[in-house]
Amino acid sequence: MTYKTCVTIAEKTPKKLDLILKKALKKSDYVELRFDFLKPAQVPDALELVKEKMRRCVCTLRPSSEGGKFHRTEKERISILKLIAEYRPFLLDVEFNTLRKNKMLHNYIKKTKTDVLVSWHDFKKTPDTSSLKKMFKQMRKFSKHIKIVTTAKTQNDSSNILSLYNNSAKTNLIAFAMGDYGKMSRILCLYLGSPFTYVSLGKPVAPGQFSLDQIKKIVYARKK
Repeated sequence: MTYKTCVTIAEKTPKKLDLILKKALKKSDYVELRFDFLKPAQVPDALELVKEKMRRCVCTLRPSSEGGKFHRTEKERISILKLIAEYRPFLLDVEFNTLRKNKMLHNYIKKTKTDVLVSWHDFKKTPDTSSLKKMFKQMRKFSKHIKIVTTAKTQNDSSNILSLYNNSAKTNLIAFAMGDYGKMSRILCLYLGSPFTYVSLGKPVAPGQFSLDQIKKIVYARKK
């Protein structure tokens, strides 16, 4: 099986972010840069430090309303998202609700020729398959790169989220569930067509997240 990983990096200073980025790219195909863990004023400096590596970076500026650390106004966040887009990352993660409300942002990102990873998270539950399919269909209007992440309370929840891969033709779908019941969906999604799975370098950044070393051990055992 060919699989790819994306290491989530959530650091509080530009220098530390750049340091961990260099370390992560030696072992992983991609990294996710969580710019919402930085102070807004630090983002320009961080972008300058990492600009030569942006083609392997998924950039995220998650607001507190969507489980992130960005607590300033939405106007400020939109401004920073536009700046990040100008650095042409591999993918720019923008929430479905943000794109739905802000057509101008979507058009601006398009002009920079940066690919959008349209994302949607449910931190409380996993909706039924019908609701998930409806969400997937709506998100496809914005990008072929789609990320849908829910919270699993039962094993069946993982099955529900993974069922989205049955209708994911012509899209790059990343779909899995968080939490203990969703852990294996982070691996199974690779078998079903996910372009990569999110991992950590050590301590999990999200509930149920495997470390890079754990994923490699599991996949290596599967190949045997």
